[in-house]
Amino acid sequence: MNHFISSRTRNLSESQTIAMSKKSREMKESGIDVISLSLGEPDFNTPDFIKEAGKEGIDQNYTHYPPVAGYKDLREAISRKFLRDNKINYSPEQIVVSTGAKQCIANLMLSILNPGDEVLLPAPYWVSYKEAIKLAEGVPVIIPTSIDTDFKIDGATLEKYINPKSKMLIFSSPCNPTGSLYTKTELADLVNTLEKHENIISISDEIYELINFEGEHSSLASFDSIYDRVVTVNGVSKGFSMTGWRLGYLGAPLEIAKACDKMQGQFTSATSSISQRAAIAALNADPSEVDFMKEAFLNRRNLMKKGLEEIPGLEINTPKGAFYFFPKVDSLFGKKYENWTIKDGNDLCMYLLEEAHVGLVPGEAFGSPDYIRISYAASEENLNEALKRIKQAIIKLS
Repeated sequence: MNHFISSRTRNLSESQTIAMSKKSREMKESGIDVISLSLGEPDFNTPDFIKEAGKEGIDQNYTHYPPVAGYKDLREAISRKFLRDNKINYSPEQIVVSTGAKQCIANLMLSILNPGDEVLLPAPYWVSYKEAIKLAEGVPVIIPTSIDTDFKIDGATLEKYINPKSKMLIFSSPCNPTGSLYTKTELADLVNTLEKHENIISISDEIYELINFEGEHSSLASFDSIYDRVVTVNGVSKGFSMTGWRLGYLGAPLEIAKACDKMQGQFTSATSSISQRAAIAALNADPSEVDFMKEAFLNRRNLMKKGLEEIPGLEINTPKGAFYFFPKVDSLFGKKYENWTIKDGNDLCMYLLEEAHVGLVPGEAFGSPDYIRISYAASEENLNEALKRIKQAIIKLS
């Protein structure tokens, strides 16, 4: 039956984060005690005040088709949030609400890119960026970074990769998979380069904005000189622990927002009406309402940092946000244990899953094959046990 499947679909890579989570779940279902640190999902429940707003939405009969771009009062709440938290002035007409930030990004790729357009993609990058670019027939241009630069690019590096075919830059801060965070000074350096290239639209993915251990978050669109060439993507999944509600949003130049609205209208139409009512409560709230989650993640980061530093063969930095470590593991390549030979990060993750029963994600999925991603969006009890298992399994390698 494979001949019925389009080349577009055959060329699309499966998300390795989802694949590793699936394998971990299958092992659990067979009775194996697996600790999965592969998915980027907060382990907190949605706060009660948000759930109550969702229930009220049902009682108030918000059960009909909403406008494709989202209810106006939700888009007004997002507009106020952007101004309050990010110093960005987006009108409600410049905002499109989607079924998660992932759909926002897919809409943008399909609305902006023509076949052959190049997209500047600092690596490591979130797994779906590259596949969404390919789906839109764009060309990903990988800009490699390393742990030595805290996985960030500067303006001079960006300049080297720009050419007449460059149409887009996409990056996240705080970053998935590294937890790295661009300061306002570092963003200003990128802006100095972007100001010179009016043909480039920048996509700033800020979904982890509220999980920031360094203080004030800085947004690329807050720089007036390139405001009309930046799209800001955000959502409620990570900061408000609303992953299952499936709601993301973007703020964009008006014509781009209209294009995304048009694109979305032909695929999914609006996201869930009930999710939208709940999101209004989340976005109208003072961000300090969910500081307890950030504090818990900070404690877990510190726990993980201490534990990972004690494991031979791992080189780590200190993530400034999100809930990931991205250790460099290439010093373990070539090592062996029984029938295992660790040739690359994929082998290491499979070895740790089978031998230590800990699910992780190989760095190849994020464009950085010498690394692996570890999510610490799990209980401290599970993190301590996972660290113990990983250390024991790696010590066996020689």
